[in-house]
Amino acid sequence: MRRLPGPEGLLRRVGALILCAALGAPNALRSQAPTYDVYAVRYAVLPSFPVAGLVAGADRSRRMDIAMMVWLLTDGAGRRVLVDAGFYRRKFLERWHPQDYLQPSEAITAAGVSAEAITDIIMTHVHWDHLDGVDLFPNARVWIQRAEYRYYVNSDGTPRNRAIDPDNAAELRALRRSGRLRLVNGDAQEILPGITCYTGGRHTYASQYVGVRTAAGAVVLASDNLYLYENLERRAAIAQTLDPVANLAAQERMRAIATDPRLIVPGHDPAVFQRFALIAPGITGIR
Repeated sequence: MRRLPGPEGLLRRVGALILCAALGAPNALRSQAPTYDVYAVRYAVLPSFPVAGLVAGADRSRRMDIAMMVWLLTDGAGRRVLVDAGFYRRKFLERWHPQDYLQPSEAITAAGVSAEAITDIIMTHVHWDHLDGVDLFPNARVWIQRAEYRYYVNSDGTPRNRAIDPDNAAELRALRRSGRLRLVNGDAQEILPGITCYTGGRHTYASQYVGVRTAAGAVVLASDNLYLYENLERRAAIAQTLDPVANLAAQERMRAIATDPRLIVPGHDPAVFQRFALIAPGITGIR
């Protein structure tokens, strides 16, 4: 049996990971690149979700209504980029009973963008509530980490393990065959001008989070690598991670990438829609 490190060993490991990650963390966002307007778009609410499923060590009796979000990035050059695509299949609606639900493709229209206008989708990871809606956006290129794709999807489009839904695995394979899937080769990759993907959050095998150049500075869209502001403020790992130490290091790296900590946006915190100004029902501008 592998012996777990003691507290001092864990601290040393976190420190080493943070140091390695911080060396050049913001470099990709310093390039001459366009700036984006960034919007958080809420398309549903999951009521009474256990906080212990989000924050490691949280009181198991705590519950909260969590926001289901995608993030919309627009620039002056006609790029219309989504980070994650939400979900829409009936089996997920019947299992989870979301409240105030809109298909993600409909929810973004309040920001003046149609599903057909989306040029790119950055998939942070393969879980159903982030990947399922990818086929709602027929003209988008889809970006996912190469290691994430290979770890979860077999060559015939079937799942390699239960973390990915069979329909979602098949859709990723279909996107690859059609030439619309782009595989990101690891950490700190500027996939589009002003948009950089980072790995290390370890929510899934190669989950990624996104740094975006905006007029307010560098914004970090953490997705599920950081569920709630509480994770960041308490320096508490997410409850669902393959490596809590790596996740804590990723949270510290987000602080180094973002121009200001307030520009780090967690994946499911309803407070996102209180901390930033609403521009339409369920849509807030991150600035």
